[in-house]
Amino acid sequence: MAVKLSPDLLLSAYAQGIFPMAAARDAAELHWFEPRLRGVIPLQNFHISRSLAREIRRERFIIRTDTAFRAVVEGCAARPETWINDALFDLYDALFAMGAAHALEVWDGEELAGGIFGVTLGGAFFGESMFSRRANASKIALAYTVDRLIRAGFVLFDTQYLTEHLKSLGGVEIPRHLYRKRLAEALRIRADFAAPAIPPAQSILQRRTQTS
Repeated sequence: MAVKLSPDLLLSAYAQGIFPMAAARDAAELHWFEPRLRGVIPLQNFHISRSLAREIRRERFIIRTDTAFRAVVEGCAARPETWINDALFDLYDALFAMGAAHALEVWDGEELAGGIFGVTLGGAFFGESMFSRRANASKIALAYTVDRLIRAGFVLFDTQYLTEHLKSLGGVEIPRHLYRKRLAEALRIRADFAAPAIPPAQSILQRRTQTS
C-alpha cells in the first residue's frame, strides 16, 4: 500500500516495527515493510576480524559524527539500485534536524570515504544503510558505530534485513515476535547517540576483547 509520510509518522512507524522503502530512486511512492525475520546486530557479539583490527589500528581514516549527514545518505544512495528516493531524502533530513537521525563518517583527508546512517528512538538504533569508497571503510564505520551505541546506552541495533556482509560481522535474524519484544524494551530506555566522544582506535579493540 502506498503511503505518504511525515517525520512524526515515520518515527511512529519505527516504534511499531515497520519502516518505509521505495521501489527505486525515481519512484514516487513509499511502502511499508515488516520482515518476518528481522536482521539485528547483537551489540556485544559484533565480530572484529584480525584483518579489520589491523585496519583500525592503522588509524588511516578520521572518524566523525553528524558533520556530513546528507552526504552520507547520498553516498548510500549512489548505487545502481537503491530504495532511497526523494521523499526519503527529505524525511531523513527532517529527522536529522530533529536529532532523531545520525551519521558516522569515515574521512580520508578531505574526502568522505564511507559511513553509516540511521534513525534513533529510545535505546534503539535503526541502521538504514552504509557505503564505502575505500577498502574496509564501511566495516570501520560499523565497528565505530557499534562501540558508540554500547557506550551511549543503546540496546538494539536493527539492520532490517540480514545481508551476508552483516552476517560475517555478527549479524543474525530473529523472528518478528522476538524483535517486537526487544524493540518494546529498547523504547523504554534513554540513549544519546551524540554523547560519546570519538575514541582512540586501541580503546575500541580493547573493549571488544573484553566483551568477546
